[in-house]
Amino acid sequence: MDALDCINTRYSCRDFYPQPVPRELLLRLLDAGRRAPSGRKEEPVEFLVATAEADRDFLSRITSAGKFIAQAGACIVVFARPTTYYLEDGAAASENILLAATALGLQSCWVAGDKKTYADEILQHFGVPAGRKLVSLLAVGYASKPGRQPPHRALEDVAHWERF
Repeated sequence: MDALDCINTRYSCRDFYPQPVPRELLLRLLDAGRRAPSGRKEEPVEFLVATAEADRDFLSRITSAGKFIAQAGACIVVFARPTTYYLEDGAAASENILLAATALGLQSCWVAGDKKTYADEILQHFGVPAGRKLVSLLAVGYASKPGRQPPHRALEDVAHWERF
């Protein structure tokens, strides 16, 4: 699958088979995440892979919009050291992982992390060192229902040339 096909077919999946994702595929996702651009080349982003049922259940209960995490084969927790561009770096890494999942035949969904009331409790639950920032939770697995990208705003409505 080429990059543009991947971008054009990726969608947020919230219906998963409760099937494990092979470790080799998870490692490929993490590798894609670590290769994302990083402001000042600081690379503050790190990942925690939650595959245990108890951990995925915890995440599904504590998040306000991530109930489906319990059924996903894995949840990749993206966090970062608090650098100037930690959020941009974490978002770029998260998007790389989401696109890599699509390219590998998996589906995924981004659940918000940064500035959420549950962020500190998640970091504490997983023993993340103090001072780190939760960026995102990425549910990853095998879709139990077919899906597709929702319609997007027309290109002519969002593209501006020279001036807004």
